Amino acid sequence: MADSFLSIQHVKKSFGEVTVVQDFNLDVAPGEFVSFLGPSGCGKTTVLRMVAGFEEPTAGKIVIAGKDVTRLKPNQRNIGMVFQAYALFPNLTVAQNIAFGLRVAGMPKADQGKRVAEMLNIIKLPQMGDRYPYQLSGGQQQRIALARALAPSPKLLLLDEPLSALDAKVRVSLRDEIRSIQKRLGITTVFVTHDQEEALSISDRIVVMYQGVAEQMGTPFEIYNRPSTKFVANFVGTLNVLEGTVSDPAKGTVKVADDMITVKSSLNGAKAGDAVTLALRPEAIALGEYPGHDQKLPGKIADVNFLGSVIRVKVAVGKAIVSMDTFNKSTTPPPQVGEPASITFTSRDVLVLH
Repeated sequence: MADSFLSIQHVKKSFGEVTVVQDFNLDVAPGEFVSFLGPSGCGKTTVLRMVAGFEEPTAGKIVIAGKDVTRLKPNQRNIGMVFQAYALFPNLTVAQNIAFGLRVAGMPKADQGKRVAEMLNIIKLPQMGDRYPYQLSGGQQQRIALARALAPSPKLLLLDEPLSALDAKVRVSLRDEIRSIQKRLGITTVFVTHDQEEALSISDRIVVMYQGVAEQMGTPFEIYNRPSTKFVANFVGTLNVLEGTVSDPAKGTVKVADDMITVKSSLNGAKAGDAVTLALRPEAIALGEYPGHDQKLPGKIADVNFLGSVIRVKVAVGKAIVSMDTFNKSTTPPPQVGEPASITFTSRDVLVLH
């Protein structure tokens, strides 16, 4: 990509005989927010550490703002980094923590004070400058860590699972705040997380990683709705999996249990009689007839959970259990376990997992 701000080119990382990152390629545009998403041990943090300069690639090249930084030390790359652990200096005040990088860079003291005040306003903690880290909550400490990383005006912001040590409510609040600050400053950002909701909610693009390989790159919409591999489909979001047998590959017909459905997704060279794994997102399914739904599978109600605004229904379709949510309507009682029911959906919503 000609206008990329960060370019990771054919990067590989091995520790001894173990390869943890394989031929990784990524171009990040100026001001873009890209998340690396994947399970523990998939290589996402290793890629981030190579971009930061804490690990040296076994092969490949890393370019930031047109400059090859592959062999440069971290302090020569003009990056800001926020870790999972807040890593604040306990013996320094909040203001002194934020000013640390500015002082190292030799900024005049008066200018340091102005920049610290500016950063405290950006993270919405203007009165906290004189406090010490132990006097702050976890969420406040991570805001200070973010302010410290941003204070020297880095070209690139790297975030290594910065929210995983926080409770759920604080995480949601802080992730929204990080995204808001990133947009306001226009800083190119790479964010590492194993939390799919986190990645889906704040990213411009997501890189899903598994066993050192980038399985798929795309917008949150693309990753969720059009997963390109079985791993991505299972890792991102909730899936209902159905086993079927190809009937007519040209027409896209597949037999599921004792019934025939049609799929729009490619059967990828499958022949009649081949086993195939299909998947449906819960929100793509309706209980009974629904406008626009052209596919139908009969079944039996297996379980019903009343959750207030929604009712979670599980339907047995052959040997599979299909889960879906329906809105609670005060005039319509929920279905009863054991009664017959049909699920409906569209042919284009059926994912064929390869």
